[in-house]
Amino acid sequence: MPSVYGLKPAFQGLLRPLVRGLVSAGITPNHLTLAAVLGSVAVAFAIPSAASHPRFLLILPAWLLLRMALNAMDGMAAREHSMTTRLGGALNEVGDVVSDAALYLPLATLGPGWAAITFTLSAMLTEFCGVLGPALGGSRRYDGPMGKSDRALLVGLLGLVGGLAPRTIGWWPAILYAASALALVTCWNRVAGALREPAASAGK
Repeated sequence: MPSVYGLKPAFQGLLRPLVRGLVSAGITPNHLTLAAVLGSVAVAFAIPSAASHPRFLLILPAWLLLRMALNAMDGMAAREHSMTTRLGGALNEVGDVVSDAALYLPLATLGPGWAAITFTLSAMLTEFCGVLGPALGGSRRYDGPMGKSDRALLVGLLGLVGGLAPRTIGWWPAILYAASALALVTCWNRVAGALREPAASAGK
């Protein structure tokens, strides 16, 4: 099913020279992963301020784009510069869930309430279903339609439009509930894909 994740190769191509420079400077994949997590937590503290100052929402699209870049670069640094470690793999998966929770739960303070909480929980569930692939002897699943990159694009757009036109924040509950439903479809696709995939594909 279509997903923003399909654009990742082109995005990585733009970032590759920067990754080489960072690795040469001694930056490791774990440094990039931790930067994404700490930055997400820092942005989380600014989101509730948008209740009285909607322009704070403009931080979201800027940070989510930077977070996507950091997430892409940590994987590239690990794979392309022989820096893959078990610790890094664990940190990457846990960091994604922590970052999602930090960025999406505070949206509840702006009015969406349970819609934001439901969206956050569904995001965490999709990542759990993604790592079921290796647990079942296959590969990590990135099926859509509401994977990490898709969620980032959606919330970035909500932040951009909400920051410029605060009245649109009233639409967020319906949008987030719809996104949560798509996240459940994503979970189904990832679990089904993991079950279909031959166990022999592990390690590819």
